[in-house]
Amino acid sequence: MTGQTTKIRIEAPAKVNLYLRVVGRRSDGYHLLDSLVVFPAIGDTVEVEPADALALEVVGPFAAAVPPGDDNLVLRAARLLAERAECQPLAKVRLVKRLPVASGIGGGSADAAATLRALARLWEIPAAAVDMPAVALALGADVPMCLAGRPAFVSGIGEHLAPAPPLPSFSLLLANPGVAVATPAVFAGRRGPFSAPAAFSGSPPNARALASLLSERGNDLAASAEALAPEIAAVRAKLAAASDALIAQMSGSGATCFAVFASQGQAEAAWASLAALHPDWWLAAAPVAGSPRNG
Repeated sequence: MTGQTTKIRIEAPAKVNLYLRVVGRRSDGYHLLDSLVVFPAIGDTVEVEPADALALEVVGPFAAAVPPGDDNLVLRAARLLAERAECQPLAKVRLVKRLPVASGIGGGSADAAATLRALARLWEIPAAAVDMPAVALALGADVPMCLAGRPAFVSGIGEHLAPAPPLPSFSLLLANPGVAVATPAVFAGRRGPFSAPAAFSGSPPNARALASLLSERGNDLAASAEALAPEIAAVRAKLAAASDALIAQMSGSGATCFAVFASQGQAEAAWASLAALHPDWWLAAAPVAGSPRNG
């Protein structure tokens, strides 16, 4: 493993749960999920290059919120990959942090997945040498889906992925009110029976049909998250009321919510309206990775 001499850059797109159902709980306390995840074209960036030691630089609008030190998920990903590949963890990693932290869109998990992919190239690790999905799962339940980076139905605690059927062209408007909610607290506050899995097999013909399917499935964690942070309900209501919005729901355990639009132009128009009214919110409009880009 001689290593590359050039800088390697990997994008770390946000992970959005278009629907999320809690279908059970394991004996170790982990909840079992049923979800459809997609990856809009907005996210962080990971850059790696050769170095004499492992080092991390974090820049970008949310850099100050990234946990420092050895517990940082990017550094943990680098060390674990080096351990499994039996190589030295020598690299400089630069993280451009554009996604809010603790926001239900997999920012830290996406960063870890991008780090794994980038360092595997930098360190010239053969594809068969390391079980990358296993490394990803050891870092966190969301990391395997971010490593795959394609629309998928997710089950188990996040480790089981099944390809989603072809999805129609659509865009998302993401909105976060600037509050962080702790995932364990959201799960602890969930009430009621477990839901039945609801993955669908047919391909929705258009964005409106997709929105109808999502509306039937919802997010089982929304009520708990909104009880902890009432701002989430306000954000979701504002998104739902936006012109041309087909549906508005919360992603993951919150606090980020999203609205589905048939075109990128509609999503950007809604972004402009909400940005003027709520300059303190984080807002992003983007087409979904794997879907045709709208004009």
